[in-house]
Amino acid sequence: MIKPTPNPPETDPAETPEPLSPLDKDRLKQAAKKALEEHLRPLVNESRNSVDRGMQMFMVDPDINPEAIAIQTYETFSSVSILLLDLADSLDDKPRHLAMAIYQLSEMGLLLAEKVLDNERAIAIT
Repeated sequence: MIKPTPNPPETDPAETPEPLSPLDKDRLKQAAKKALEEHLRPLVNESRNSVDRGMQMFMVDPDINPEAIAIQTYETFSSVSILLLDLADSLDDKPRHLAMAIYQLSEMGLLLAEKVLDNERAIAIT
């Protein structure tokens, strides 16, 4: 006849670890909390108060005029739109459709930047 459960393995009582004392449990919780905070929090550069982007090559001056940002955004989207139209002219089929879809997204960005500029100028006039 086979037993449904085998006997537990023989262990030496000297090898059995003792349970953690309450003080050790608190220290363990503190260590776990510290480890989680160190490894799971977002990397923040306190001096700029922004997320670290690793190999960030460009940065916006925090003191820049908002209208200047809106104008530069508009100019950038305008340039991208022109470049995409030129690219789409040299492509066929699926790559052309992809370039045109990206062009449409850039046109949407252009319209949004234009709206921001209009609002910025309206605020400056009043």
